Amino acid sequence: MYIIFDTETTGLPRNWNAPITDTDNWPRVVQIAWQLHDDMGNLIEHQDFLIKPDGYDIPFDAEQIHGISTELAQAEGEPLEDVLEKFNIALTKAKFVVGQNIKFDLNVCGCEFVRMEMDTPMSEMPILDTCTETTANLCQIPGGRGGKFKLPTLTELHEYLFQVPFSEAHNATADVEATTRCFFELLRRGVFLPEELQREERYIEDFKEFNPKPIGTIGLKHVNLKEASAKFKVDVAPSEVSDDVKEEVLTELSEYSFAHLHNHTQFSILQSTIDVPSLVAKAAAHKMKAVALTDTGNMMAAFHFERAVSNHNKAVQSKRQEAEENGESYDGVEIMPIIGCEFNVCRNLHDKSVKDNGYQIVLLAKNKNGYYNLIKLASMAYTDGMYYVPRIDKKAIEEYKEDLIVLTGNLYGEVPSLILNVGETQAEEALIWWKGQFGEDLYIEVMRHGQENEDRVNETLVRLAEKHSVKLVATNNTYYIEQSDAEAHDVLLCVKDNELVSTPKGRGRGFRYGLDNEEYYFKSQEEMKKLFLDLPEAIKSIDEIIAKCESYQLAREVLLPAFDIPDEFQDPEDALDGGKRGENNFLRHLTYEGAKKRYAEITDAIRERIDFELATIERTGYPGYFLIVQDFCQAAKDMGVSVGPGRGSAAGSAVAYCTGITNVDPIQYDLLFERFLNPDRISMPDIDIDFDDEGRGRVIDWVIEKYGSNQVAQIITYGTMAAKSSVRDTARVMDLPLSDADRIAKLIPDISLSKLFGLSEPELREKLKNNQDDINRANELRTLASGSDLSAKVINRARELEGSIRNTGIHACGVIITPDDITKFVPVATAKDSDMYCTQYDNSVAEDAGLLKMDFLGLKTLTLIKHAVRNVKDRHNIDLVPDDFPIDDEKTYELFQRGETVGIFQYESAGMQKYMRELKPTVFADLIAMNALYRPGPLEYIPSFIKRKHGEEEIVYDLDACEEYLDETYGITVYQEQVMLLSQKLAGFSKGEADTLRKAMGKKQKYVLDKMKPAFIERGNENGHDPEKLEKIWKDWEAFASYAFNKSHSTCYAWIAYQTAYLKANYPAEYMASVLSNNMNDIKQVSFFMEECRRMGVPVLGPDVNESNYQFTVNKEGAVLFGLGAIKGLGSAPVQAIIEERTENGFFKNIFDLTKRINLRVCNKKAFESLVFAGGFDSFGNVHRAQYFKEDTSGKTFLENVIRFGFGFQDSENSSQASLFGEDTGIKLPEPIIPPSDEWGNIYALNKEKEVIGMFISGHPLDDFQLEIESFCNGSIGMLNDLETNRNKDLLMAGIISEAEHRTTRKGDPFGTLIVEDYNDSYKIFLWRENYLKYKHFLNPGTFVALKGRIEIPPRRSELEFTIHSIDLLQTLRETRANNVQLKVSTKALDQIMISDLNKLFMENQGDCPVQFLVYDPLDKIEVKMPSKTIKVGLNNDFVKRLREFDLEFKIK
Repeated sequence: MYIIFDTETTGLPRNWNAPITDTDNWPRVVQIAWQLHDDMGNLIEHQDFLIKPDGYDIPFDAEQIHGISTELAQAEGEPLEDVLEKFNIALTKAKFVVGQNIKFDLNVCGCEFVRMEMDTPMSEMPILDTCTETTANLCQIPGGRGGKFKLPTLTELHEYLFQVPFSEAHNATADVEATTRCFFELLRRGVFLPEELQREERYIEDFKEFNPKPIGTIGLKHVNLKEASAKFKVDVAPSEVSDDVKEEVLTELSEYSFAHLHNHTQFSILQSTIDVPSLVAKAAAHKMKAVALTDTGNMMAAFHFERAVSNHNKAVQSKRQEAEENGESYDGVEIMPIIGCEFNVCRNLHDKSVKDNGYQIVLLAKNKNGYYNLIKLASMAYTDGMYYVPRIDKKAIEEYKEDLIVLTGNLYGEVPSLILNVGETQAEEALIWWKGQFGEDLYIEVMRHGQENEDRVNETLVRLAEKHSVKLVATNNTYYIEQSDAEAHDVLLCVKDNELVSTPKGRGRGFRYGLDNEEYYFKSQEEMKKLFLDLPEAIKSIDEIIAKCESYQLAREVLLPAFDIPDEFQDPEDALDGGKRGENNFLRHLTYEGAKKRYAEITDAIRERIDFELATIERTGYPGYFLIVQDFCQAAKDMGVSVGPGRGSAAGSAVAYCTGITNVDPIQYDLLFERFLNPDRISMPDIDIDFDDEGRGRVIDWVIEKYGSNQVAQIITYGTMAAKSSVRDTARVMDLPLSDADRIAKLIPDISLSKLFGLSEPELREKLKNNQDDINRANELRTLASGSDLSAKVINRARELEGSIRNTGIHACGVIITPDDITKFVPVATAKDSDMYCTQYDNSVAEDAGLLKMDFLGLKTLTLIKHAVRNVKDRHNIDLVPDDFPIDDEKTYELFQRGETVGIFQYESAGMQKYMRELKPTVFADLIAMNALYRPGPLEYIPSFIKRKHGEEEIVYDLDACEEYLDETYGITVYQEQVMLLSQKLAGFSKGEADTLRKAMGKKQKYVLDKMKPAFIERGNENGHDPEKLEKIWKDWEAFASYAFNKSHSTCYAWIAYQTAYLKANYPAEYMASVLSNNMNDIKQVSFFMEECRRMGVPVLGPDVNESNYQFTVNKEGAVLFGLGAIKGLGSAPVQAIIEERTENGFFKNIFDLTKRINLRVCNKKAFESLVFAGGFDSFGNVHRAQYFKEDTSGKTFLENVIRFGFGFQDSENSSQASLFGEDTGIKLPEPIIPPSDEWGNIYALNKEKEVIGMFISGHPLDDFQLEIESFCNGSIGMLNDLETNRNKDLLMAGIISEAEHRTTRKGDPFGTLIVEDYNDSYKIFLWRENYLKYKHFLNPGTFVALKGRIEIPPRRSELEFTIHSIDLLQTLRETRANNVQLKVSTKALDQIMISDLNKLFMENQGDCPVQFLVYDPLDKIEVKMPSKTIKVGLNNDFVKRLREFDLEFKIK
């Protein structure tokens, strides 16, 4: 017999894997129902019991599901013991226990038996479950874990079996009846196997005979438990307050203020639409005395929040003072910023075996000490507690509770959640714990968003507050500013959970998370007071909380870690007053020691510059900064890590140059470090350092080792939803078709949606730089947004969500170093894919927060230079030192003059190559200037710069005094430094004023420039300069402000560029090998640079196991060898094994020698296959590629036999060595016989080569069509990747289809995609409608095609695209387009022998194509056309190949 049963409970367990003896874990059973059936499915017994609660309540959330209230169960339930006894009797009658997802029911019932200390046969009985992988495969509901089908719910299974939906009543009686019906129907259909049922084969057939029709219902009557509970329901909604009392309470509350203490911002990632400025502005608009920040799980917004409030308060104070001075009133209110956090408090933050997101508890900092404790907890949540969400636990709270206020939280807080989901008793126990920890600083949070579950909780909370003398506080769980923002916020939640807005809100499958209503907005004081007229004490508590809090600033001076200096430089007075005399002494020592090495003679000018800088460093108080930077720069060099010559304005510091931080002499190149010019600028310098990208990590590890892992961190970044991403995200969750979303996104020019819709028409035109295409697209977008369809709704929602923080990342180069444990200063999180911490504060506030930030940049070019130098050493045994390269090398400048700058740092773009050819640089200053000029804005000065250099345009100085500083740039102002120096020379500006001018230009501060202009004109006039000329100079400088560039940075990067050019010019193969090695992971770049090698005449050979290394190298003949590390499927371990064995024991003689010697457990079959395809064994000569894959009679390939031979040989060798005497057995394993086989065809071999190398290296499939490409094609595939440049061009291109797909749209219309590529590029083409039907037969990878079309904006479209006119087989191009063969031959070369040989060739290749001779005399420059009337040839490849051997030119027309 079978017993089918189901339960309803008080909720769900915390740990689904806990044993049934864990009575605190498993919920209580509040209803149990069962049916007992015989073997043929006949009903023997059915029972249904409500269980009387004993010592617990039925939580509200559980009641919402099954409808059983505590009151109903108390009134109509039976004692648990009685019910279990009856259940036990029924169990003894049955053989099997049956249920839907029965494990849960077995556990909760088993736990009840444990509680009652009763024995039960249930735990020993065999189980039959209707919710298994078998029924999942039967129902085939997609979306299960690991790509499997979902396990079906009872509703889904019932609907599948009977085509009738079963609305799960969550009434055990109804669920049991449905489960019973499903079980017997599954049994009838043979889904349960006889062995599962412990019956003979005949049993299923007998059951089917007894039940020939689908199983029907029994017809039991089910009680509607929700209706039954409603009879006992007590109204818990807020009681209505009479008008008289209302007025009285409002009058009373007018003396109290309300402030929001529970607010989420965008830093609660994808959970709130509120940005920090809006939060502060709204609090100010409502005249609130305070506002709290309580983001979920993090403190990322804390600094931004405090600073925003501080700025608001300064503005209020300023306006109040101004009003008082004018005798006016002013009602602006200063705001108290209360920094807090909504923490996820779990049971044990270190336990990551069970998902436990914990309860959401709000902690507020009363003062700075409380803030530091919040930092500790917020850091711990990430560094120790992160598991799905950042978590802390009560132990952590006990440790860091000082000066914190706790609010019990929203419905996910511990006390409210226990009331809803577990019971009042447990909630009370939790409240007692919190009160024990926080005493008077504990407040019970009461929220009123108009939800029944809140009302139910609030009724209990008020009782508990009164019982335990805990004060209530009124809050609103704020997620958006205005009530009208609710819909946008709902879209944001859908983006977070990747759900559709149309999916109904709720719990479980088929539902999504969403807030219950639109009440989660930032309400006014009046609105909040009216909500709590019956609980005025909850409003009054807010002033009390505000009074407990202090205002404090988070900004502080930068804290530098102490730098250990030698004893002889220390000053005892530093210990008394905290001075930095010792650091200054040591820095001076290092600087002058370095100066002795840098300069042949330390002149008075050099000494004056160094002393000025050292004095400035001493005055500003940052000698430690320079010591720290030079320390890790020196450590990097000691480790063999390349350090860049400098970047940014720091390269203008002589101290930095002398101490080895930078490597370009600022005095020689007139570089200035503006920070040293302004005596009033007391702020830490910002020196960014470039390291080679291979060694950057080692330098950071060194810093961690020196200062401690708890004092070094990376910096967080916030990824925001930009215009296009906000449209795409919004469109996805609002179910706008992908094609429509894509079209809308492509309409957005390079501008934010807020500006696109916020600017006037003239402003928009100016912002878009009068680009008519962009303007048209913007206007089309505006028109779409003004509609009422789904597209309009998506655009307008996207406007609201633009700028929302979508994710976090790690700053590419920023590293923080602190003098002590970093969590004493800022909250931290854990960096992704790293053991390092990262700050929760981003780069924009790091310095203001007192953090020492260093930028450790990884520059690939430095690695490239290092590898090139190593290649030169390996081939020529020459030790190159890049910093010692001669600055006047002729070959290097000739390379620049030819514009052959592919692979040259900063100079490789097509535009820069063009200007290099025109400029023909001859001195280093030219390179510095071009590096600064080649950017938007100053580009327009380049033609004039070039003409002046070549004397084609007069060099004019506005004033003769300008020549000193503008001479090197031919009278054109290029650098910020020139403006600074000229302002001092012409108008006597101080160094500080010159720095202010530079800063105003760089930041486009027009008001500062306007303020400084009169002083410049006046003081320049006093120095004897013409005011009109001064006016012109100033006007030019104002225009210059839009692109002012730093000469120091330009010089440093021009020096790196020069080093790369020097290597390319003097050691081309070695340099290009390094370039290729540093781009190994980008096949497209490798292909591009290999083409450059061919242009340079540097051969690139395929991989070879006897010559190639992991990276690209150069052989003795000067050819570049393909790196084994670039072969797909090979891996670094096999490469290492091959190279080590080759280095130790010499070249491999053949494939047999290779397998005998290398570690075959590392070099597996896949590695060998990759090497074969790539041509790595071609040099062995005796075996070609096809033979390795020739199968023998047993189906084994030759390659497999060779590997087996190698294993056998090595095993024999090892056993011989391991024998007692080490004697040789004398048995020689025979080498496998090399099987005869035809060689692969060219195309097949090349395709296999491409599979593992990513490109064709020993040839290209299009090589066979060189004649067609040269004769008929006028374009390349690369032109399709630059549509704007090739607008309105008609093209005919040759290519090979590498990928092709036949697909269908959502509407079921067929379309196709193909990727076509040529020698250098690839492009994806879509074939729609007629084009698809016309050309779909071409959609086969490996097909050679000729594409004809035009780059244009098609009708009814808004963007450029390639319109296809025809697709043909490339093979047919010759016969369809060739009209004649033109042979151009010189009279000097034309003789009887040539005529005879040509005639023989023509006779052997007769065909349909006419031949035309063009004979010319090179001396008299006479040409004669001589078409042949009789000769016609066939244009086959052999004919073309033999024709190329003649001393003539030919082409096909």
